[in-house]
Amino acid sequence: MPEKSLMPMTNARLSLFSSAILSVLCGAAWAAPAAPLQQVATLRVPGKPLKVFDISFVNADGVYALADRSNSGLDLFKAATGVFLGRATGFAGFDPAKGWEHAGPDGVVAVGDHEFWAGDGDSAVKVVDLRTKKVIASIRTGGHRLTDQLAFDPRDHVVVAINNADDPPFVTFISTHTRKVLGRVVLKQATGGAKQMVWDSGSKLIYLALPSIDGHKSRGAVAVIDPRARKLVRLLPVLRCMPAGLAVEAGGKLLVGCSYRSVSRGFPARSFVMTTGGQIVARLQGVVGSDEIWSNPVAHRYYLANLSHAGGPVLSVINSLTNRLLQNLPTGPRAHSVAADARTGRVFVPIAAGPGSCPEGCIEVFGAAK
Repeated sequence: MPEKSLMPMTNARLSLFSSAILSVLCGAAWAAPAAPLQQVATLRVPGKPLKVFDISFVNADGVYALADRSNSGLDLFKAATGVFLGRATGFAGFDPAKGWEHAGPDGVVAVGDHEFWAGDGDSAVKVVDLRTKKVIASIRTGGHRLTDQLAFDPRDHVVVAINNADDPPFVTFISTHTRKVLGRVVLKQATGGAKQMVWDSGSKLIYLALPSIDGHKSRGAVAVIDPRARKLVRLLPVLRCMPAGLAVEAGGKLLVGCSYRSVSRGFPARSFVMTTGGQIVARLQGVVGSDEIWSNPVAHRYYLANLSHAGGPVLSVINSLTNRLLQNLPTGPRAHSVAADARTGRVFVPIAAGPGSCPEGCIEVFGAAK
C-alpha cells in the first residue's frame, strides 16, 4: 500500500515541478530584451515612383498597409515575407494644384481581420476589404478638406476620424457595424490642426495630438476624447513641442513626438513620455520630427519616424520600460511614417523617391540583427 500511494504523489510533484520550470522559462523568454534592429530588406512598390505617401499600419493578421498617394491607393504587403498582396485604388492621390489638403489616402487603421479604413482627400473615410483589395464603402464626414488620421475603438465598434485641415478641426465618430456617422466634436481650441490619435485599452479613451492651441505655437496639447460619450474630456498641455506623433503603452503611458516644425520654431529637439493624466515622466533629447509613432507592447518598444534628426532622418527605437533611446537607424527622404509587426518584430519605414538607395522610392524593413 505505501508503494502504491507513493507513485501517484511523486508523479504529481513532478508535474508541479515541471509546470513551475516551464513557467519560469516562459517568463524569462518574455522578459528577455529585444535584439537590436538592423535593415533586413527593401520592398519595392509597384507602379509610379513612391514620391508622396502618408500613414502606415500593420493589422493583427500581419498585413502591412501604406497610404500611397503617388499611386492613389492603399498598398498591401505580407509583413512576414514582404510579398506584395495588391493595391486598393480609388483614392484621391496627390494633385499639386489642389495641395496636400485634398490628398489621399491619409490615415489608416485596421478594423477586424479583413478591413482597413483610410481617410481620403474628399473628406471621406473609405473601407477597404482585404479579400477583394477593393474599396467597399465611402463614408462622408461633412468637411471641406481631407480626412486624416484615424483610431479604432474595438469596445464600442467605432472609428474616430480627424478632419485636421478644416477650420476649426473636428472629430467624427463612425459605427463600424452600420458605417454611419454617430456624431462629431468640434475642436475650437485646436488652432494648428491635429495629428496622430490612438485608443487606449486601459482608459477606453482616445488621445489626439494637437500641435498648438488658442493661437499659441508654443502651447500644444493632447486632447482626451470619450468615444462612447462622444465628447472632449480635457486637454493635457504640452509646451514647446507642437505634438504630432503619439503612441500609448499599457500601464497608462503616452509617448508624444514633437513635430518637425517645432525645431524651426526654435523649440528644443525632443519628445516626451507622459502619463495619460498629463504628468511628464521623461524627456527624450534629440528625438524630434515624428509624424507617426508605433508601439510594440510585446517587445516593449516605441518606434519613431524621426524626420528631423540632426544627422538626417532616422528610425528611433525607445525602450518603453526605461524610457531610454536604444538606437537611431538611418532611413531616407520624407521618412515620416512607421509601423511594426509585433509577431515578427519587423518594422516598416517608407522612403520617398530621390537620391540614395531608393531612387524610385521603397519601404525599408528593419528586423533583429543576426
